Amino acid sequence: MAKDGTNRGGARPGAGRKPKALKEKLDTGNPGGRKLTRIDIPENIDGVDMPKPGEYLSGLQRDGKPLGADEIYNKVCRWLTKLGCEKLINPTLVEQYAMSVARWVQCEEAISRLGLLGKHATTGSPCQSPFVHMSQNYMKQSNVLWATIQQIVKENCSVEVTGSNPENDMMEMLLRNRGN
Repeated sequence: MAKDGTNRGGARPGAGRKPKALKEKLDTGNPGGRKLTRIDIPENIDGVDMPKPGEYLSGLQRDGKPLGADEIYNKVCRWLTKLGCEKLINPTLVEQYAMSVARWVQCEEAISRLGLLGKHATTGSPCQSPFVHMSQNYMKQSNVLWATIQQIVKENCSVEVTGSNPENDMMEMLLRNRGN
């Protein structure tokens, strides 16, 4: 606390060394000695009902097309269920990720349709399209949310997480939607 009575400084959220993955702790013999929560990924997994995505994830946009965030949500939930981590991650976090990716795709489609430049409101001279900045923000937000999901999975899986994941499909989704 500062002299004037305000709370400033101190540890920042997300600052510091990232925790080791469970697999690394198991490989090194758990030097800390704490009890480890271990999730083994079975070979044959029985499916469970995933939470329903919120209605707003599939809402119609101004142009009449559905947003498509529900597809992203379902894909991430299937991936988490396959790994056995669906109970560890808050469904709201997955919804936020899905919405952010869908908005990023929407901005990229607008950039493809309208171009990178726009007309300044007062001077009329060329300027950067506002969709470029919005796209960058949604991409950054998506990456942060995905890193959070990935970190939770990494910290709680006893085997190396490999193979395809929904994050790899973002660009594929953008390119697939481009023809519409």
